[in-house]
Amino acid sequence: MVSIALTIAGSDSGGGAGIQADLKSMSALGVYGASVITAVTAQNTRAVTAVHPIPTTVIAAQIGAVLDDLDVRAIKIGMLGSAAVTECVAQALAGYSGPVVLDPVMIAKSGATLLEDAAITALRDLLLPRATVLTPNLPEAARLLGLPEATDDAAMLAQGQALRELGAAAVLMKGGHAAGAVCTDWLMEAQGARPYRAARVVTRNTHGTGCSLSSAIAAGLAQGRPLADAVQSAHGWLHGAILAADCLQVGHGHGPVHHFHEVWT
Repeated sequence: MVSIALTIAGSDSGGGAGIQADLKSMSALGVYGASVITAVTAQNTRAVTAVHPIPTTVIAAQIGAVLDDLDVRAIKIGMLGSAAVTECVAQALAGYSGPVVLDPVMIAKSGATLLEDAAITALRDLLLPRATVLTPNLPEAARLLGLPEATDDAAMLAQGQALRELGAAAVLMKGGHAAGAVCTDWLMEAQGARPYRAARVVTRNTHGTGCSLSSAIAAGLAQGRPLADAVQSAHGWLHGAILAADCLQVGHGHGPVHHFHEVWT
């Protein structure tokens, strides 16, 4: 029987991030992906030009429809947009006991804001405590904590621990926004911190990396892998997807990673 994961996120009409990236990631890793759309964006590799939130009644209905019928083994939560949507998702998942990967999507690669300020408190209070793993980049972690952005490993570790103290079972502090030839992500769990390192790839085609990584982790959890193993697998797969990104030549801005680099080039 195929493993099933659910993504709750916004739609990216350009196909590089959001629901589209999540489903591609899950499919590439051998997991059946179901989806709940929280917002429709008019988006390409250069800009987000419009955002249309989905009514909370429809979001709740989507979640109910999926969970009532499908054996969902893991859930990834991405773009929520507002406090109302955040509250809706938290309520709709109240009876779900499986692993949850929470990616606190706040800003698009183009710079567009995807999470209202008022929603940060709701996300921190309602969803962060139920996260199996929180996957913030450095700007997102800083905004959640109201602190300056981390600039070194010590600050990343301190902020990851602070986020765990807010209730997340584990935190993956992503180092993509840091400087240096090596990109390091830190997985913070109760038993300690573990680094995942990879050579930084010089490319502008990194649209959807956060969405893709978090959904790849959810895929691993849906397959029954321990969190550290799911992160290791997702980290290596995403590095390959970034290395192969330039061959796609999609759009004229920040292009997508190559989700199916292990299948076709």
